[in-house]
Amino acid sequence: MKKVLRMCVVCREMRDRNDLIRVVKTPDGKIEIDNSQKRDGRGAYICKSRECLEKLNKNRAFNRAFKTTAPDEIYQSLINLKEN
Repeated sequence: MKKVLRMCVVCREMRDRNDLIRVVKTPDGKIEIDNSQKRDGRGAYICKSRECLEKLNKNRAFNRAFKTTAPDEIYQSLINLKEN
């Protein structure tokens, strides 16, 4: 089976899709964490690594990826994942 590669919005490394967390901007403009990795909309990915999760809030990478302001709740949810 062929690996599906996606790029992390923080470190810009190509990784297997299963090793990344997907955040999606739905067609109605809502930004959410997509645990199923199958929701409709524009997706952006971030590594599960501690370094990328720490840098995420500083560089606001999802704002660039979605060309809009991502809610602070998304960043906080991902930071909480790092702490678990």
